[in-house]
Amino acid sequence: MHAVTDPHLPLAHSPVALAQALIRCPSVTPHEGGALATLAGILAEAGFTVERPVFSEPGTPDVENLYARIGEGPCLLFAGHTDVVPPGDGASWRHDPFGAEIEGGELFGRGAVDMKGGIACMLAATLAFLGQRGPDFGGAIAFLITGDEEGPAVNGTVKLLDWARARGERFAHCLLGEPTNPDALGEMIKIGRRGSLTANLTVHGVQGHVAYPHRAENPIPGLMRLAQGLLAAPLDAGTAHFDASNLEFTTMDVGNPSTNVIPAEARATFNIRFNDLWTPETLAAELERRLAAAAGNAVRYSLDVRPTNSVAFLTAPDAFVEQVSDAIAAETGRRPALSTTGGTSDARFIKDACPVIEFGLVGQTMHQVDERVAVADLDRLARIYGRVLDTYFPRSADAPYQA
Repeated sequence: MHAVTDPHLPLAHSPVALAQALIRCPSVTPHEGGALATLAGILAEAGFTVERPVFSEPGTPDVENLYARIGEGPCLLFAGHTDVVPPGDGASWRHDPFGAEIEGGELFGRGAVDMKGGIACMLAATLAFLGQRGPDFGGAIAFLITGDEEGPAVNGTVKLLDWARARGERFAHCLLGEPTNPDALGEMIKIGRRGSLTANLTVHGVQGHVAYPHRAENPIPGLMRLAQGLLAAPLDAGTAHFDASNLEFTTMDVGNPSTNVIPAEARATFNIRFNDLWTPETLAAELERRLAAAAGNAVRYSLDVRPTNSVAFLTAPDAFVEQVSDAIAAETGRRPALSTTGGTSDARFIKDACPVIEFGLVGQTMHQVDERVAVADLDRLARIYGRVLDTYFPRSADAPYQA
């Protein structure tokens, strides 16, 4: 299927034009900036039922989201976010970060890669698919788009999924359009993500004069001792689909302005990216075990493990993963690696609603000055999504996709 070359598809609905329209909306988290309104108008015109719920939470900004659906039957969910990180110093950009200018075959703008470009490709593929097949294609397509992925991730996808579930919405599979490819389109599908856990470690001492150390208790050697205890042995050796879990100290701090005073406390913060051998609870227990062993009766400490909604998960390779891989190979000539690398994404929430995989653009310039995407990649990604739609919903209405 060559969805985006459909001669009946308006030029304004090409993936490049749609990406430009979205980039020109300054939707820096938590501001909607016109991006969701743009999507809503296009989807409603195509026959989708569109809703834009706003969610709130004390201490966080209100966030507008979008949910749209068309058709009946097994539902393929497209998910993503229109919010973007701040552009920084606009004068450092070659083009206006919200100008969506094209130069040298590349589209410049904040969100071009992460991930307005991916949403534009999903939308272009869907519009072309509906133009060719009509509304009775033997299933349903839904868009679940948040404005809170780059922010606290409190009033976005997690609440939007709860809202949809309460209304009886159900999904068969989800394709999330985050940028997944390191260097070239077609290299990588994300079939899972590692979890993330952050903890604060404090060693308690007794403040005193450095000339009289017997009257004080320096916490700094104790902090070094506990850090060595945490790092002495690997957490694990990895699994078939996950790298080994890693613990990284991100700061060690005493905050002592005096050179002749032994401080009362020494603090450290560390983050662990963990695989599916662990849960936050079992990992916290292992940390306490290692610290207690390292401390013995010599070091007084406290550990504060922060709450996390980022848990390791895996979407087992199945017929849907194979189908998306086939579509990628057909358009790019590359068979994508099935990966669980990288940071967190909203897939960690979606996995509780249905199997989810991620495939999008090349992520080299995301969050950078001069974020940009190759125009050819936008066209190619839209064709990949179009192939997925065409095979997910076979042309015989009596034979819907079966996982």
